[in-house]
Amino acid sequence: MSTTPIPHPFIRDLGDTGYVEGVYALVNPQVATTRQGKPYLKCLLRDASGEIAARKWTFEESALGPLAAAGFAHLRGNVQRYQNQRQLIVEQIEPVDVTDEQILDLLPTSSRDLGEMYAELEGVLSSLEHPGMRALMAEFLGNEALMARFRRAPAATSLHHAFIGGLLEHTLQLLKVADAIMPLYPRLNRDIVLAGLFLHDLGKVMELAWERGFSYTAEGNLLGHTVQGLVLLRSFAGKLRAAGEEIPPAALMVLQHIILSHHGRLEFGATKIPSTPEAIFIHHLDNLDAKTTIALAEADRDAIGEDGLDSGMEFTDRIWSLETRIYRPDPLRQG
Repeated sequence: MSTTPIPHPFIRDLGDTGYVEGVYALVNPQVATTRQGKPYLKCLLRDASGEIAARKWTFEESALGPLAAAGFAHLRGNVQRYQNQRQLIVEQIEPVDVTDEQILDLLPTSSRDLGEMYAELEGVLSSLEHPGMRALMAEFLGNEALMARFRRAPAATSLHHAFIGGLLEHTLQLLKVADAIMPLYPRLNRDIVLAGLFLHDLGKVMELAWERGFSYTAEGNLLGHTVQGLVLLRSFAGKLRAAGEEIPPAALMVLQHIILSHHGRLEFGATKIPSTPEAIFIHHLDNLDAKTTIALAEADRDAIGEDGLDSGMEFTDRIWSLETRIYRPDPLRQG
């Protein structure tokens, strides 16, 4: 298996036709069957710039395991147009290993500098007033192995913030939005809100994997990030207690409640319905950021030229997470 991938043309730069050679991330590789009953490989190819569907019409099923395990592949093939969409017809494909730095070119990555975002997050969390809450945040931030994963983790495998650094970007955005809005709700406890926002998705550093493309770990599939986040919080609170510094038990209880309730409804994965003012505030902020981010990504307004969109292209397909189709144009920008 190769460990030194050659440079690749970015997917966003591929034309409707042409030869392609390079290394790409594989998304959901699987074996399908042609009408003639022959196995073929179908998958999505991904890099930091986008995705493209791929097919290899002659394929041995035994080759799927190594490809899926690697998550990245060196391939040769040709782009063609099919049903008004680009796809890549693969001629040769083999699994490869990639480095952490190469992953940044092969998977979608935050447009913001990860170090700058993390420093900004540290600044917000250092402003907590209660000494026990500040000590708890310092305990988390001082665990470099955990924070290294936090800085790189996506917030999801798809939908919102599904890119390297997505969890950090999502968390920082929520902290900043909360700090801007909380003066309008002065009876909210700022320390609880900010600590709760930092902790609410932290279990995703163990729920998700991104070293071989975005996927769920075994623990993620079996436990989920809310349970893992709860375990993390109780573990770090225990370390504080052993060191002679403890946050008030009621504060620890409501922080645990925020982790378990931030999805809002039981059918959406919450263990409990949000039942404190801070938990309700956090749930709606989380939902606001996630759904607004999805809507903006689907609208893709930056891709709309000065002439606007052709008739029939103003709306996206139905987006299941939003339960609607999105009207794409900005009415004050497009003529």
